[in-house]
Amino acid sequence: MLMLVNCSNCHTPLQLPTGALSVRCAICHAVTLIAEPRGLPPPPPPSSSSSSSFTHYRHDYPGAPPLWAPSPYNHAPHGPPSSVHGHKRALICGISYKNSRQELKGCINDAKCMKYMLVNRFNFPESSILMLTEEEADPYRRPTKSNIRMALYWLVQGCQPGDSLVFHYSGHGARQRNYTGDEIDGYDETLCPLDFETQGMILDSEINAAIVRPLPLGVKLHAIIDACHSGTVLDLAFLCRMDRNGRYFWEDHRPRTGVWKGTNGGQVISFSGCDDDQTSADTSALSGVTSTGAMTYSFIQAIERGQGTTYGAMLNSMRSIIRSTDSTDGDLMGGGMVTSLLTMLLTGGSGVGLKQEPQLTANEAFDVYAKPFSL
Repeated sequence: MLMLVNCSNCHTPLQLPTGALSVRCAICHAVTLIAEPRGLPPPPPPSSSSSSSFTHYRHDYPGAPPLWAPSPYNHAPHGPPSSVHGHKRALICGISYKNSRQELKGCINDAKCMKYMLVNRFNFPESSILMLTEEEADPYRRPTKSNIRMALYWLVQGCQPGDSLVFHYSGHGARQRNYTGDEIDGYDETLCPLDFETQGMILDSEINAAIVRPLPLGVKLHAIIDACHSGTVLDLAFLCRMDRNGRYFWEDHRPRTGVWKGTNGGQVISFSGCDDDQTSADTSALSGVTSTGAMTYSFIQAIERGQGTTYGAMLNSMRSIIRSTDSTDGDLMGGGMVTSLLTMLLTGGSGVGLKQEPQLTANEAFDVYAKPFSL
């Protein structure tokens, strides 16, 4: 039986070993004491407060150990079940922050487009894709902090060698001061859930603990993060520094404190919208039809154009598509001339800002022009 308990200090969901009476948090190292965990009552209904210390769930696939508490994510479409082994699973989050000061126009479009591409081009079963957006009627599928945390653990739970996992996020990102000494630039990168103003942001170290460190040998995880300040938001060890001519080297981002941020043998590769000190655009200029995240649009376009043969080709193509918005002497993919306002958006909000450049990070370095890209 799998049980999660929130850390008594930082509230990170922790996996509780069967029969254990305490658990140590891998992030803040606090020890949380448990009293008779098997005698706990079932979790509250969806209408209750989400501040309960205990959350139980299992993944949507057959073969998962039965739990006495129902899963909030057991709502897969009816149909013949498929085996977990060698199969695909995806978590897609699109957050628009509707009717708030932070409202974005293209994030739910990004989520829908990503799902369509995973199903139709990469053969992900619809039943293995968990969507978290504000359009979802199920309260467990709204992109709140609690739901995103649960979904991250769902993504990697029970994965087996041969599995391919995808985490796509389109929404706000931010950064905040790091005081543990495990960030080279002194900042933690963060994702902003729907309720971040009241519940707080999700730190890169928490994302790493949830979906990077547990990943077993033979499992592949791709993260596609369309957010500001997202370059190293998975806290992966290596960042691919590439110039406009395609020359590259791997920059070492392993914490100087020696804290382990690697996997349990699995492979993690992340495409992100921009560097840690850059912003990502939400614009209609790229599609010429509707608002999208510039990074998600360029990622899908690179694949649709057949330019996603290797990871190096993908990164070059994505950057080229976004750079095309910097041209003032022609059409922008049917979107017309680039305006000064769009230029400001794509350069981070000011004439002297840094341009948005998608980034590639990984848990280990590799030849980006030799390694075939595949989800």
